[in-house]
Formats: sequence, structure tokens, C-alpha cells
Amino acid sequence: MNATPARSFLLGLIGTDLSLSRTPPLHEAEGLAQGHPTVYRRLDVLTERLKDRTLSEMLSSALDMGFDGLNITHPFKREVVAMLDEVDPVATRLGSVNTVAIRDGRTFGYNTDVTGYARGLAEQLPDVSKRSVVQVGAGGVGNAIAFALAEAGVEELQIRDVDAGRAAELAENLNTATGTSVATGSGPDGVEDAIAAADGVVNATPLGMLSHPGTSFDTSCLTPVHWVSDVVYMPVSTQLLQEAEAAGCRTLNGTHMAVYQAVDAFEHFTGLPADADRMRETFYSLG
Repeated sequence: MNATPARSFLLGLIGTDLSLSRTPPLHEAEGLAQGHPTVYRRLDVLTERLKDRTLSEMLSSALDMGFDGLNITHPFKREVVAMLDEVDPVATRLGSVNTVAIRDGRTFGYNTDVTGYARGLAEQLPDVSKRSVVQVGAGGVGNAIAFALAEAGVEELQIRDVDAGRAAELAENLNTATGTSVATGSGPDGVEDAIAAADGVVNATPLGMLSHPGTSFDTSCLTPVHWVSDVVYMPVSTQLLQEAEAAGCRTLNGTHMAVYQAVDAFEHFTGLPADADRMRETFYSLG
């Protein structure tokens, strides 16, 4: 008697400039480890075959072709919200979706950037003070980080960005979404003084990446009473984290958010519990 073939999964990532994403191998390896063949495709709108396709068309095609889920990245996280059948309350309040599960022809939106960062923060820095936090960077992933910090109980969140208007807009959107006045937004002037007076600081800029070396502020303002988080994960040990640790700070590196957003997305896509430790090992094995 033939055994029933294992359930397979077809997943994808929609966005721009996806060649360096570690998400596809994370999902493929975890699916296979659980006995479920998993194929994860990069659907990059900068490629010749997709450059004229709209997000709506790609979403419709994924439904027609039997995809089980899609990750959504820049520049489509906000646009996709209105196209979905149901959206999780967290993603609704944020107005941004990075994970779309497809079940029985219906689409369900989530934001696992938020939940992924929150899980890493709670796991690695469970007892740090969150009275006052400075977030440097208001673009891209900064939206999810700010929301996660507010949800984690930060009382005063200062959002600083080279574009003061963008920082102010994110603060206003966050306050509206949470029904509080937790956030303020402004430019980079005086950011070191603000950090010196805060409990923690989060770098939500690309500074620290291999292609964007450096730090987003002068780290001489750090002392052992601070905790420091960096969303950059290539390299894992950024200049910011190295200098923060040298100053005696507790730190949170970017791999925790990167792994946990994939863990949460895998569970939404498949309905199966993911092994976070195994997915972390896969992440590190990718170099």
C-alpha cells in the first residue's frame, strides 16, 4: 500500500532587489526538515519578466498557481493591505503587511517584522528598562520597529531621521495607530544627547551594513546603563554593536528579528510550528 505523499508548499517573495534575501533558503530548509518539500521563489519586479506586472496581477497569479503564501517587501507592504481578504489587527493598525498566507483561495495578511522584532527583544533583553528609547531611522523596517517598541511598553519613543518630516510622520502614524502619544519625531540634531538620557537605542538605518559601513550616531554617548539594538544583520556584529559592547551595553543583534520574522511567517504559511533554533542555524550557515 502506497503511503500518502507529503504535503508540499509553494511560497514566494514579492519586491525589488531580492538577490541577497536569506528568506527563501530559510523556508525551504525548514519545510524539508519537517518532511514537506518546499519551493520558495523570488518574484523581483526589477527583472525583465516581471517589470511590467502590477502587484495586483502578481497576487492574482499566485492565487491561480496555487501558492500557499507570499512575503511582501519594499515597495509593496502598504499597497498590498487593501488587496487582501483579511488582515491581522497588528498589521491593520500599522497599515503594513509583509506576510500573506493563502488558504482556500483567500488571502490573510500579517506583519511578522513586528512580531519577529518583539520576540527577539523579549527573549534577549527581557528585563531592560523601556521607559525611554531613541530609534534612529524612520524608513522601511523602521515602521515595524517603532510599532513593536510601542507594543512592548516603551513609554517615550523618540524617532530621529535625517529626514525630519519622515520621522514626524512615523511618530504621528504610530500615535494614531496605538491611540497614545508615545512617539515624537525629529531630525538628527542632538541625537547623542537624547540617547544619553534614554534607556535604550535602536539603529533602524542601513548604516553598519557591509555596503554602508559606519554608525548612525556617535557612540561615545553610550554607557553601561544603555541597551543597544541593531536591525542590520550582515554583518552580525556591526560596528555599532562592537562599540556598544565595549562601552558595557547589553545588545540585541539583527539576526533575531530576521529569523523570528521567518519563523512566524512559516507558521502562517504552513500551519506547522517552526523550529526557531533550526532556522537560526540555517540562517548562520548561509554565510
